[in-house]
Amino acid sequence: MKIIEARNYHDMSQKAAQFIIEKVNLLASPVLGLATGGTPLGTYKYLREDHLNHHTSYSHVYTVNLDEYVGIPPDNEHSYFSYMKKQLFDHIDIPRSHTHLPDGMAKDLSAECHRYEDLIKLLGGIDLQLLGIGMNGHIGFNEPGTPFSSKTHLVELTSSTRKANARYFDSLATVPFQAVTMGISTIMESKQILLLVSGAKKAEIMAKLLNEETNKDTPASVLKRHQDVIIIADSDALALVKERSRSY
Repeated sequence: MKIIEARNYHDMSQKAAQFIIEKVNLLASPVLGLATGGTPLGTYKYLREDHLNHHTSYSHVYTVNLDEYVGIPPDNEHSYFSYMKKQLFDHIDIPRSHTHLPDGMAKDLSAECHRYEDLIKLLGGIDLQLLGIGMNGHIGFNEPGTPFSSKTHLVELTSSTRKANARYFDSLATVPFQAVTMGISTIMESKQILLLVSGAKKAEIMAKLLNEETNKDTPASVLKRHQDVIIIADSDALALVKERSRSY
């Protein structure tokens, strides 16, 4: 793992965006694994601004998202499809046919999970997977206890995850109970992983990730087994890591 310290959230977002831009410019047909939620918002903002100001092209880029809610139509404002359109896709020149998310409205969700795995393979695998980390160590919607061997699968969202995501909905009652998510094994097959971590509330899980042994209770700990992981974390997120290293 390579750790890059950022001054704050904005610096982290800018560094992450620049890293993605370099990948987009370097590869002939890059496949980007994308994430949603609060952490990557700043990164997408800088990607939008760069496209507007420097005309970085995404016409040759393909994207696959980590996850999607079950039972929410793509055109619903709470779907991750709508999130991606609003935060990135509608502002860059990426062809709509190049952007992919799991279909949370599929009649056969098991078949949809297999279809998504096959799609990723058909694209040649993920060149760069963008990740955030939950306060309990989840990546994607892979909660503690998820087998490291898991592929794209249907998941029952935990009460803590639903409560954490309720801020994006009208109320907790309207937060979906299920989602389709890339599995841990799917994520680990990515050629390179970029993990973004920001804020004091993530300091404890950041310290846990770096200092504890790999275990299923902290899903993100599996990233230690990957050959090319870059972590961009701001000073607040790294505060406990630095404090504990000084105490040794």
